[in-house]
Amino acid sequence: MAAHPHGGLYAATICPMREDGTLDLDSLDRHFAAVLATEGLDGLLLNGHAGEGIFLTRDEAATVVRHAKAVAPARRVLAAVSAESTAQAAADARAARAAGADAIMVFAPFSWALGADPRAIVTHHKGIAEAAEGPVYLFQGSVGSGGLHYAPDTLATLLDIEAVVGIKEGSWETRAYEDTLRQTRALRPDVAVMASGDEHLFACFQLGSDGSAVSLAAVVPELIVALGTHVRAGETDAALAIHRKLFALARLVYARPGHLAAARLKACLARLGRIDSPACRAPTPPIDPAETDRLAAALAPCLENLDA
Repeated sequence: MAAHPHGGLYAATICPMREDGTLDLDSLDRHFAAVLATEGLDGLLLNGHAGEGIFLTRDEAATVVRHAKAVAPARRVLAAVSAESTAQAAADARAARAAGADAIMVFAPFSWALGADPRAIVTHHKGIAEAAEGPVYLFQGSVGSGGLHYAPDTLATLLDIEAVVGIKEGSWETRAYEDTLRQTRALRPDVAVMASGDEHLFACFQLGSDGSAVSLAAVVPELIVALGTHVRAGETDAALAIHRKLFALARLVYARPGHLAAARLKACLARLGRIDSPACRAPTPPIDPAETDRLAAALAPCLENLDA
């Protein structure tokens, strides 16, 4: 994993809420501070899937950005936008930048999972890039998500957008990750490709990566940093030991139904006492006690011997 001016290790943070669905800003500040206390993290990815960005108003999303910059003014902040319409996403991007975001990450509208015209994909990204007036990151979605995973021709056109400086590579498949990596290296070697499938970071880091932006870094940031350190040092056995811990936890956090991932992450953080409540905004239901116990059992080994 090589150094890259637009890469690095980012924690995709959650957004603490109270039982009534309002933002818990005190817990948010503590969450940011606790995550960034880990040496080796370069910044935060806010308002993404883990951060329940689709459930936040524009003002709330901007508030999250302002709090992050207040807690850690020297760290980079990537703010996600994921609106269905280009106009709304562009306005969200402008608001996030005004609140202090260093760059915008464009998440595909969920309606594209039904199939998206490549022209619409490119138009959407160009509109957001123009509004952001700064660096833009792409999100390469899971190969199993239909239109949220961009075909090579579409990705090539997106890489023609000058403002694009990085890709959060969430293909969730090692072969697809390498396809994206090779294509980007050939067309835009200045664009950072950041491995972002929590279950496959070990393999992707071994193939070559400019960093990561994953939600497990909001729960066990020490392990994500240590994994990258061991891979860079060629310490394969130590890296593989960390991978096995992360894999077991990730399989539970991202199990179907996938829309419960944020709730599962919050259940872990609440069990650890790092946030006051595991509540999510409706309609996301709470995680039942039996599942919370399974998550805790998978999390326990991740908290032991973090430098191993």
